[in-house]
Amino acid sequence: MLVVTDTISIPEEELQESFLRAGGPGGQHLNKASTAVQLRFHALNSPSLSPAVKERLSRLAGNRLTGEGVIVIEASAHRSQHRNRREARERLADLIREASLTPPSRRPTRIPRAKKAARLEQKKKRGLLKKLRRKPAPDANE
Repeated sequence: MLVVTDTISIPEEELQESFLRAGGPGGQHLNKASTAVQLRFHALNSPSLSPAVKERLSRLAGNRLTGEGVIVIEASAHRSQHRNRREARERLADLIREASLTPPSRRPTRIPRAKKAARLEQKKKRGLLKKLRRKPAPDANE
């Protein structure tokens, strides 16, 4: 079981791991052992996550989310399969943990009355300046 938060935990049945050969350090051992881990988690079908968390998670996952709603995380930084496996699970947990935080609601700011008055005054001044630049209108008396 992957424990993400106090309220969210993912059962092992929902996680699929496959192992493949990794690049990087390892020498001769590298050519024989499959140490890289590909962790797959079907986020959109998971009963462990609330709809709000699923929606935020799909936005956060970005290109790690497939068209079917599966999050794919690959880890190959370490030489041992065990450490890569632990890293992939921790990265998935961090992603879900971040998605579980609800963003604070935005409170619209009120524009102070003095600022509104100052803006209107500035518009009047600008309009008067432009008016003074115009050619005088021909008088009807002439």
